[in-house]
Amino acid sequence: MPAHWKSVAAAGVAAVALLLTGCSGPSAAEEAPNTAADDGAWPRTIEHVGGVTEIPAAPERIVSTSLTLAGTLLAIDAPIVATATTTPSAITDENGFFSQWADVAVERGVESLYPNLEFDEEAVIAADPDLIVVSSSGADSTADELEALSAIAPTIVLDYGANTWQQLAAVLGEATGHEDEAADVVASFDAHVAEVADAITVPDGTANAIVWNGTENPTAFAKPGSAHTELLESLGFVVEGAPDEFDTSEQPRNDFAFLSIENVTTALTGDTVFLVSGGDETAEDLLATAVLATAPAIASGSVVSLGPTSFRIDYYSASQIVDIVESEFA
Repeated sequence: MPAHWKSVAAAGVAAVALLLTGCSGPSAAEEAPNTAADDGAWPRTIEHVGGVTEIPAAPERIVSTSLTLAGTLLAIDAPIVATATTTPSAITDENGFFSQWADVAVERGVESLYPNLEFDEEAVIAADPDLIVVSSSGADSTADELEALSAIAPTIVLDYGANTWQQLAAVLGEATGHEDEAADVVASFDAHVAEVADAITVPDGTANAIVWNGTENPTAFAKPGSAHTELLESLGFVVEGAPDEFDTSEQPRNDFAFLSIENVTTALTGDTVFLVSGGDETAEDLLATAVLATAPAIASGSVVSLGPTSFRIDYYSASQIVDIVESEFA
């Protein structure tokens, strides 16, 4: 069982405040404050979506109940020992790890905390964590279990729907004592993005980034300020979201708006369409959809598949997206 810890009501650090205010403005790394993290001191106080948590010492056994946030923990070389996993599919390995970082997780001995994203409190206790990382939204969210998790170990809740992976890395770096690794991987990635942005020719006009699920299911449009929009705009594209009144989401979301096919015909105005979580077959299906035939990108055939692992943005999937964009527009 981890060392004694407690939640406190003290003010948090500025970097984490970005998680509460959205992802506009400079990255969290750029906003890194002069705090105890700078000299490696512990305990550290982390303000997060679920409150404020004191972490008494550098974590050595981190578990993530969020499959999405596990990728960023791996990217900053944090000592993650287990993560929730999902049902094996085309976007995972046989363990239920996301394909983009599955090899890294296996190499480092990361275990499945519990399968099928079905929360298991006893499994979390058995993993004996000294830090628990939770997402506030998405299918892998266990934010409703915050009280129970906080009774096991210090727990922080992060919103990957409203923040880029770079912002999440800055916060996780401070919470885990891996702030240097976080800064390094963010700097390396941002430099690569800048190089690609200079090397490619961005077509005129605007773009949409969507998840296409056929005419019978809602189509998801990346929202302004979402991780996908931020990444594509950092490469030079102007990404438009869907009108708010078309969004049929039952719960507020910061990443995607979900539209019926009737409204997709109005909202799909981009001269280029990026297909999130889609491959060649998805692109062919979209291009063959008669009701969308007059949409600018469909009419011109300007549809770019970002690959099956592109829905959840972390360092690994973001790197793959950048490589695809470079190959398409260089």
